[in-house]
Amino acid sequence: MTNKEISAQFSTLAKLMDIHGENAFKAKSYTNAAFVINKLPFEIEEAGIEALEGTYGIGKGVINGVLHMMDEEELPELREILNRTPTGIVELLNIKGVGPKKIGQLWRELEIEDPGALLYACNENRLTALKGFGAKTQSTIKEKLEFYFSNRGSLLWSQAESIIDNVKLILKSFRQDRSGLKFKILGDYYWQNETVSSFDIIVNNALFCEEQNSPFNTIDWQLQNQEKNSYKFKDSLSFKFICVDEQDFEKEQFVHSFSEELREQIDFSKVQDFSNEERAFKELGLDFMPPYLRNNPKALEKAKSKLPSIIQYEDVKGVIHNHTKWSDGVNTIEEMANACIERGYEYFVLSDHSKTSFYANGLQEERIIAQQKEIDAINQELKPFRVFKSIECDILSDGRLDYNDEVLATFDVVICSVHQNLNMTEEKAMSRLTTAIENPYTSILGHPTGRLLITRKGYPIDHKKIIDACAANDVVIEINANPRRLDIDWRWIDYAMEKDVLLSINPDAHRVEGIDDIRYGVLVAQKGMLPAAMNLSSFSLDEFEEWLMVQHEKRG
Repeated sequence: MTNKEISAQFSTLAKLMDIHGENAFKAKSYTNAAFVINKLPFEIEEAGIEALEGTYGIGKGVINGVLHMMDEEELPELREILNRTPTGIVELLNIKGVGPKKIGQLWRELEIEDPGALLYACNENRLTALKGFGAKTQSTIKEKLEFYFSNRGSLLWSQAESIIDNVKLILKSFRQDRSGLKFKILGDYYWQNETVSSFDIIVNNALFCEEQNSPFNTIDWQLQNQEKNSYKFKDSLSFKFICVDEQDFEKEQFVHSFSEELREQIDFSKVQDFSNEERAFKELGLDFMPPYLRNNPKALEKAKSKLPSIIQYEDVKGVIHNHTKWSDGVNTIEEMANACIERGYEYFVLSDHSKTSFYANGLQEERIIAQQKEIDAINQELKPFRVFKSIECDILSDGRLDYNDEVLATFDVVICSVHQNLNMTEEKAMSRLTTAIENPYTSILGHPTGRLLITRKGYPIDHKKIIDACAANDVVIEINANPRRLDIDWRWIDYAMEKDVLLSINPDAHRVEGIDDIRYGVLVAQKGMLPAAMNLSSFSLDEFEEWLMVQHEKRG
């Protein structure tokens, strides 16, 4: 075992002890041991354990630890503390600039257990409320986290967008030099997948597929040429060129616009003319499939008859589920409302956090009264635009809601979500969610699985049973449009529609700019073939008020 490996175990042990708030003196001794061992001018394994005796700061306990590692390649104390530490907490140690004591504080006070949850908390402006954290610290941590995630093999669709745009610009610049150059970017991004790990570029120029002569070899983008025609941005997305002859370009770009699974089900020999996609679909006997449906087998089946009318960005009329300075948002109610008016929306549903979300400055009952008075005043000022009184109400561990019925009755809309104690079995999660759904005050089920794309799996649920429960209790299911959530997963939209359950594309905005996240919700809703008529936030103000009347009748 090398000195470096021994040092790493002592260092990790010391950091985990700091996170858990354990014996500070002992933790410091392990930190010192890690430093000294890493700087030794000899390898312990070669010089023998005796060489450590008398070395500055190396005591008997450390020497015994080294002996254990030499015999078993593992420090027993480290294994014990790892067994009671969430793996996400250990992963947080990889984030430079976030020390063990801060990780421990974030874990204890905000229940943050992984890098994804920490980045989400930064985006929601939650760290600034903690002692020792300020806006600058939060901004620095956010920057470090974004760098960390950008160095993985997959990105959110929203993160991949800027990379794809740059690739397009480069290819367009080549096209200016070569007037006949044609290209099309296909794959995960083209299909509007929630995450993007790779994409294809089909071109009508063999130059791109000649390893030594590819124009991309001259671009200083930290590209790694993995194999012929294939590239990878350093620690990020991979892509490859598909080079075809000029006469085959229209056909090949059409064929490759479908996923491999769908290509195997389509007889492209039926198409006589690939230059016009609408005509090509007619020749295939299919209704026209937009790009976002071309990796969806269910869409292909529906296209054999008639695809539904699918929601567009401009179909969204209201902005549902938003936060302000009253809890963990950045802007005031009036600032958020005016931003909605500027964007042409008809109404704004304010849903700050409930009291159990203390880390997000959740509203105690007396603050609810004050907030609602402010909303009344703003509504008088902004007529005919309307701000609706809502709450993102925590679903407690037993499924109860965070307020009593008397308080819940003061809200126009109650959005119920799980924020704490996410490590649940399916049985526990189902019991918790179902109890909340059956509460007559529940209007909308917020981000049903609690997932954070790429960084955190959602808690396990039986989607069909949850949708069935929402159908039975007239509860809307949220499509949380935050690009890190996109929850409920679009793959369950068709079942929700089958059960006549409304969905709602909501930005979960914590600042003015967050309103525009509605776009990402629309992108995934399109993949699920959601029509505007089944999206609550596409209701006009009058239609939304009619829906509210039904919800309030449900309360009895």
